[in-house]
Order: sequence, then structure tokens, then C-alpha cells
Amino acid sequence: MATSSEINISHPEFDATEFARLLSQRLRLLREKSGLSQEAVANRAGLSTYTYQKFEKGESKPGTPMNPRISTLYALAHVFQVDVCDLLRFE
Repeated sequence: MATSSEINISHPEFDATEFARLLSQRLRLLREKSGLSQEAVANRAGLSTYTYQKFEKGESKPGTPMNPRISTLYALAHVFQVDVCDLLRFE
């Protein structure tokens, strides 16, 4: 998979597991930078704490790469005060 900061999910080389790993790292970094707990992020985004914890592990269900809804990504971007595009920019 390309290491570009932009991921094309319709590209044949798209790897959902790698995407989930990168997004989970980004979420953890933004949360730590903001000084929030996982519970606080979850509450502010309208998620259960368990769901958010799974996202930081890169999972939706055990063994399944996370696949958050666009509305969830927007809610998380709002919590971290970043544009949703910046949330998905992996560098």
C-alpha cells in the first residue's frame, strides 16, 4: 500500500486494515494532544466509551478493521477541532 498522506478507498490496493491502523493512531494522537480521556472523547462525540476504545485499537468488532460512519468521523473531527479531511490525513 502506498504511504501517501491521501488514501483512495476505491483503489485496488486499498487496505482496510492499514487504513484502520493509521486512523486509530491519528485518533490516539489527537486525543493525547487534546488532553482528553477516551471517555471524554466518546461522550463529546456521542459514542459509547467501548466503541471509541475499539476505534483506538483500529477495530469495530474484535478482529474486524474499524469502519466508522461519516457522521462519526465528523463528530470526532469536531471534538478534536480539526477538519474531517485533516482527521483522515496520515503523515
